[in-house]
Amino acid sequence: MTAETAPDHNSHTHWFLIGMRGLFSLPAIILMLSFVGFAAFTAEAKIPVGQVMFMTGMVWALPAKVILVGSMLSGAHIATAFLAVTLSSVRMMPMVAALIPEIRTSRTPTWLLLIVSHFVAITAWVFAMEHVRDVPRYGRVAFFAGFGITLTLTNIVLVGLVYGAVSEFPPIVSGCLFFLTPVYFLTSIWISARHRVIYWALGIGLAFGYLFAVIAPEYDILLTGIIGGTLAWLGERMLRQREGKR
Repeated sequence: MTAETAPDHNSHTHWFLIGMRGLFSLPAIILMLSFVGFAAFTAEAKIPVGQVMFMTGMVWALPAKVILVGSMLSGAHIATAFLAVTLSSVRMMPMVAALIPEIRTSRTPTWLLLIVSHFVAITAWVFAMEHVRDVPRYGRVAFFAGFGITLTLTNIVLVGLVYGAVSEFPPIVSGCLFFLTPVYFLTSIWISARHRVIYWALGIGLAFGYLFAVIAPEYDILLTGIIGGTLAWLGERMLRQREGKR
């Protein structure tokens, strides 16, 4: 057997460590700065630091945590908060569906894929999709696990360390730190996109996001995702059909 099909334990450790080095990449640094802003947000909301650290590890995706905190502050019922967070996290399903075929091998156990799927969020997904093809297939799960686990644990510790200090930040500073993440998300997805439907979805989403924020602020993200994504998919499909008839 070749090293591709029968790697030893040291090979997996090597690629896990290579993945850990991604902590010093631009995506990871921007996300950590965003978590500083999130710590300021939760400190302002008087949520205990232990709960914030637990939330960081368990929920992980930053937008879902913001929705959860907002639900807590509004006094929403726990079932309502659960539904809101769940709906916001449905967007992770296509990310997982796109990433898993890129990293698994025929010998990768399902339980391991389920574990690493927890660490799929936009930052980890963009980083993995940009770099995973440079990694031998046998080392891809270890590479992604090294990046995702390290990034998650680092942000848990970071939130705990800065929680007390960031409450003294001016609101504009906290807001700017928090805003770094969506700006990076948009630019990264645009640059790494491989299909034109993604460009269509981003453009329509930006326009509809503003529209629904004005006319239906309580459901703006949900409506933008469903209607904007559907229109982008239909438009791109119709264009493909026209091109196929030429």
